Amino acid sequence: MASKQIPLFDGHCDTLSRLTLHPEEKLFEAHGQWNLGLSVRYKPQAQFFAVFWDSKAPMAQYFAKRQRKTFLRNCNIARDKVALCRTAEEAKAAGEQRKLAAFLSLEGAELIGCSERELEKWHKKGLRMLNLTWNHANAISGSCAEEGDRGLSEQGRAFVRKAQELGVLIDVSHLSDPGFRDVAELSSEAKIPFIASHSNSRAVFDHPRNLTDEQFHAIIKCHGTVGLNAYARFLGDGEATTETLIAHLEHFLSLGGERNVALGGDWDGCGELPVGYTGVWSWANLYETLLRLNYKENLVKDLFYNNLMRTVGRVCTM
Repeated sequence: MASKQIPLFDGHCDTLSRLTLHPEEKLFEAHGQWNLGLSVRYKPQAQFFAVFWDSKAPMAQYFAKRQRKTFLRNCNIARDKVALCRTAEEAKAAGEQRKLAAFLSLEGAELIGCSERELEKWHKKGLRMLNLTWNHANAISGSCAEEGDRGLSEQGRAFVRKAQELGVLIDVSHLSDPGFRDVAELSSEAKIPFIASHSNSRAVFDHPRNLTDEQFHAIIKCHGTVGLNAYARFLGDGEATTETLIAHLEHFLSLGGERNVALGGDWDGCGELPVGYTGVWSWANLYETLLRLNYKENLVKDLFYNNLMRTVGRVCTM
């Protein structure tokens, strides 16, 4: 089993923040929790790279644009190993060429001024997924950590519709519960999937960053996906392990989520990981453990790759 190649599509990492602060590092040799050179077992491999900066810090929008440039520059530098992708078809072609399929996402619409015009500009540069909020509330909605009783504003509703029109996946990780309900309603009406790229189960561990069963069912109804988050603080009290991750997976599966659970490690965005985990390469621990526990390999491959790719294929079509 040690030499088995593993398909991987991870929905969230914050590595662009690191690479912008440490421009001497590159995707294939970064010193944080995401490193292409240490991910040789993943074939095919795809990754959403999030542009993130605390919006209350000085020059946040400037640093967001710098991260986008860092992403595009790294894709160009390593073009023999990395392909900038906008659609599932492009990602599959990258996999056939044994290249990383690199997708661009944005964590917090305030980083583009909650502006539909800026959204269009970013879409042209490759943006294909967007968190409506990070932990700060903004003009679109409250967040899980700030103004948690506020849902989508009228501006927010228009923004979501514009993103859906463009083919940008709406990501509800970090969003307030009322905001989630509003996104679910709009997505159901439009018959367009949405995603929680890096969120676990609130029934397993009661944390506002995790999803309730009702929320998970809403994502299933819209054919979206939920990415298991490796951040130990969202997994439970005490020491987190592979078994802790599996507890969240098992609960989602018990709700009928075989085609809706994916991975979103939050790499380079979390300081505490499960025992034995040090970075994206550690997802192999979960893969091998699931096979040893007699999970069907097709189910494990869906979790690791197919489910998220299916959602991207439904939404990111241009």
